[in-house]
Amino acid sequence: MSDTLALVLAGGEGRRLSPLTNERAKPAVHFGGQYRLVDFVLSNLVNSGIRRIRVLTQYRATSLVQHVARHWALASNVADEYIESVPASMNIGPTWFRGTADAIWQNLDLLRHAHPRDVLIFGADHIYKMNVHEMLEYHEAMGADLTVSTVSVPREEARAFGCVAVDGGGWVTSFLEKPEDPPGLPGDPNRTLVSMGNYVFSRDALMAELRRNASLDATTHDFGRDILSSAHERLKVAAYDLATQQVPGEAESARGYWRDVGTLDSYYEASMDLVAVDPHLNLYNPEWPIGGVTPGGPCKFVFADEDRNRVGSAHDSIVGSDVIVSGGQVERTVCSSGVRVNSFASVEDSVLFPRVQVGRGARLRRCIVDKGVQIPPGEVIGEDPEHDAERFTVSDGGVVVVTRTDFGQRDEYDL
Repeated sequence: MSDTLALVLAGGEGRRLSPLTNERAKPAVHFGGQYRLVDFVLSNLVNSGIRRIRVLTQYRATSLVQHVARHWALASNVADEYIESVPASMNIGPTWFRGTADAIWQNLDLLRHAHPRDVLIFGADHIYKMNVHEMLEYHEAMGADLTVSTVSVPREEARAFGCVAVDGGGWVTSFLEKPEDPPGLPGDPNRTLVSMGNYVFSRDALMAELRRNASLDATTHDFGRDILSSAHERLKVAAYDLATQQVPGEAESARGYWRDVGTLDSYYEASMDLVAVDPHLNLYNPEWPIGGVTPGGPCKFVFADEDRNRVGSAHDSIVGSDVIVSGGQVERTVCSSGVRVNSFASVEDSVLFPRVQVGRGARLRRCIVDKGVQIPPGEVIGEDPEHDAERFTVSDGGVVVVTRTDFGQRDEYDL
């Protein structure tokens, strides 16, 4: 592992997750009651024994940088072990990162300083568990220049992803970005391997590909579109299937679980996965813990006045630290730290970001409520689609996204 450097791409704007990303980077979006999206890739790397990790930031990075600094500090007295944020420094000229490949190209000094044998390039905005050490072993055993992590999905769903065609030996024969006719798997034409956006490069192969891409006039500087699309013509490119592994302490049903939370609906669906009786993603596995937890006091449920229907309760829900349900009812909902649900309020099938206040008698259905929003007493959201669309952002799937701006509330919290 001392020969490996991990570069986490965390500079994305995440426009399809707007308005949740209007004021924060996509990897800093809250998830699962007490985490942020970036915590899942960092947990996978650290649990796998990776100890040299750089997080490349750019878009609205303040809250992301603060989170990494506060919750992901490795032992400062151990040489050459670190998780550090790297700002967009315009190292090769007055331009921001123009794509995922350009983000690495502008930070070649990190490779020169660490001088790794292998370079991990991982995205910071997907939900999954993965033993990265097994992927590295596969990369070495195959003698590959580049290994792409993949996951199998139904062929009709693969059009939304970068699709990987492989031969019977696991070698990549083509890479197609969001094709109309995705390639089937050998032996299973109804499923397709799609890229997870995670790569292992040998250092020399990565340097050569970045130089080549930077010299092109017609390029978007994107790994998928501009490097992977033709890398198999120049390099030995292997495909690693996530479903071939199972991390310690996980049930068989978790094998191959991966969610791209790039849209409001996919984010909502991944959140609702968590409140299932037997979720595929286990947040309670001590053998593979998710780090980056926000500290806080214990949860509290108060009032049991059944005659007045004033009962503080939560059912089929995730409730983060420092949450108080004070005479309200919560069902099939993810409550992040510091949430308050007041008397006679009802919250169903929703995601509440940290420090949300749900006023007395308010009703929320199928909502995502951003950090620090104070829902006024008696407010009803999620029951009248036409009225909701006039006031809030509503996803294609009908999920209502509520922000402080929608109520003219001041920004009193860090993001």
